[in-house]
Amino acid sequence: MEKEIEEIKKTALRQLEAAKNPGDLEQIRIKYLGRKGELTQILRNLKNLSIDERRKLGPLAQKLKRELEEKIKQKSQGFSVYNPSFKVSPIDVSKPGRKISIGHLHPLTKIEEEVCQIFLSMNFSVVEGPEIEDEYHHFDALNIPKDHPARDAWNTFRIKNSKILLRAHTSPMQIRYMETHQPPFQIIVPGRVFRYEATDASHETTFTQVEGLMVGENISLANFKFIIEKFLKKLFGEKTEFELRPSYYPFTEPGVDVYMKWRGRWLEVAGSGMVHPKVFEAVGYNPYEWQGFAFGFGLNRLAMIKYNIPDIRLFYSGDLRFIQQF
Repeated sequence: MEKEIEEIKKTALRQLEAAKNPGDLEQIRIKYLGRKGELTQILRNLKNLSIDERRKLGPLAQKLKRELEEKIKQKSQGFSVYNPSFKVSPIDVSKPGRKISIGHLHPLTKIEEEVCQIFLSMNFSVVEGPEIEDEYHHFDALNIPKDHPARDAWNTFRIKNSKILLRAHTSPMQIRYMETHQPPFQIIVPGRVFRYEATDASHETTFTQVEGLMVGENISLANFKFIIEKFLKKLFGEKTEFELRPSYYPFTEPGVDVYMKWRGRWLEVAGSGMVHPKVFEAVGYNPYEWQGFAFGFGLNRLAMIKYNIPDIRLFYSGDLRFIQQF
């Protein structure tokens, strides 16, 4: 193997001397130092030799590797665009350089990061849940039993002939989290949801929600209003206007919708309310001991208000002109 190392050295140095461009150098590097290179294979096979052989051949192989790397580096520095052996025109260094195109964060990514940071500052934890759900967590445990008319309101995408579906809201994570945790706690769950419905300027089949859940002793609607007001003012500024309107959800009692102004009209941005006692019973909590509130904000609509976006369908248009504004 010592002769093999010496032969590699002679051949590689001769080829490096004859290299005429960076392409030649890269071929030499791959041949001897690449993943399947000749010298690399020798280094990998050292483990199969005796201790004495490794002590003798290991330093030789490592020394050659360093030498070849240094020679390749030196040789590459000797090449330039002005090298007469190149078959390309020299670069005109007096011309202005091209402006480097940089990437842009998607507005939904920006708004999600900001929302998470605000809730983290209010001592909420951020958790995630599956986008593919089962009927129990998506409906039954949320006080929406089979044949309940409220199931139709979610326009759910279902897997044919099964009880598996694409989640139409992030509320199933309320059940999943409470099944494995004991109160008190406060969490948010950002994630995509899917609904089979007609699209328009404020409705999409795929959008992003952020679920919120706070459970503890003596939690009331006043606590909910305080948290939501703090959140919206941190996100939009101290002069932010919003409204709470009575609503109905099978898993809350009472139910509340949150509205904000968007392009001159009130737009619903969240469904919310106090967690229904039936939901607590489904996860083994005593509803006389624990109370809580839950909310689900539509991040797309929050982004539309914050960035003055006229149409929700722009988020998934794939138009780079839209993304490059952020």
